[in-house]
Amino acid sequence: MSMYADFAQVYDRLMRGDVDYGRYADYIENLFALHDKSPELVCDLACGTGNMTIPLARRGYSMTGVDISPDMLSEARRKSGGLDILYLCQPLTSLDLYGTMDAFVCAIDGFNYVLVPKLLENALKRIRTCFLNPGGIIIFDISTRHKLKNVLGSNTFIYSEKDIFYAWRNRYIEKHNISDMLLDFFVREGDAYRRFEERHLQRAWSSDEIKYILKRAGFESVFEYGFMTFDAPAPDCERTVFAAPV
Repeated sequence: MSMYADFAQVYDRLMRGDVDYGRYADYIENLFALHDKSPELVCDLACGTGNMTIPLARRGYSMTGVDISPDMLSEARRKSGGLDILYLCQPLTSLDLYGTMDAFVCAIDGFNYVLVPKLLENALKRIRTCFLNPGGIIIFDISTRHKLKNVLGSNTFIYSEKDIFYAWRNRYIEKHNISDMLLDFFVREGDAYRRFEERHLQRAWSSDEIKYILKRAGFESVFEYGFMTFDAPAPDCERTVFAAPV
């Protein structure tokens, strides 16, 4: 089962009501300003269909989008129109960029998909030492352990929208802090429905784990915020944002 293959065709329709990407891009710009950064070259990791890459490009940043899914990138390119965005099909754990960046961003769970602490540390260390310019910054969010363990947990959710029906079955593996998600889609195509499945594994990182890994990777200053705020996250936050300037 190829992750984000058929899903790429319906991803934006399902995410449209969950995330205001224009407002999120504003928030990232405010974090740049808060940390006294004025980047020009920005890399969007796990960029998906370009929902963060495109609004940042429209704000004047020179954008590179990186994603592991060719199907998601194909949709991103289609949506980008005449914008000058470089899209690269790569896993974020083994980046091989053409040059260095002033900032890295990663929106909506990208680092949750890195399941092994050493892999995440190595990925962040590679960004820090190989691709992040002096005076740069990395900003990313994660779905919190509270969300993956207590909100999604081992529950099943049913969604029905126009021409799309899907069941989202979750299993939380306590021993490894892993959320195992199986999504079963029925998408209307003409007079019939096409069925496909997606399986996603996400690690429920704790804040302390993320901060420790960032510092091990060479980021000496690490800041954590509640999603879309500039305050420390509450215990029941479902998404938090990390900023690590250098």
